[in-house]
Amino acid sequence: MAKIKILIVLAFLVLGLNQSYGQTYKFKTSGFSVMEKDGKGKWGKWSDLDLVNILVALDTDKSRIVVYSEVIQLFEIVEYIPLEENETDSVYTFACKDNNGDDCTLSIITRKKQDNRKQLYINYDNRIIVYNISNFNS
Repeated sequence: MAKIKILIVLAFLVLGLNQSYGQTYKFKTSGFSVMEKDGKGKWGKWSDLDLVNILVALDTDKSRIVVYSEVIQLFEIVEYIPLEENETDSVYTFACKDNNGDDCTLSIITRKKQDNRKQLYINYDNRIIVYNISNFNS
């Protein structure tokens, strides 16, 4: 009976510690732009920057990124790609599947030489969406 109690206590400790490592990072957007490929497969120009104020959540515990736009965009993280860093940028990249099951890559880029400005890029084969983001403290 004592062994069962110890196992139960250990199970709660392991579950509690496991949950404490997952984190949710929240960002707010200030603008977004889109670039698409034309019929010949060539990239067009970036659209004009639209001002938007929406929430973006990176939830490492649930392995997902949610963009709370008018139509909620949910991205399941399939793979965490190692940090890439150089003189100008720090890039955190995630291989994802969106709400429709389409493959895409999301990258959170910190522009070191631009006052650490952050951007979220959502890359598909035929379009790229970029959001200007900043940390959100709730």
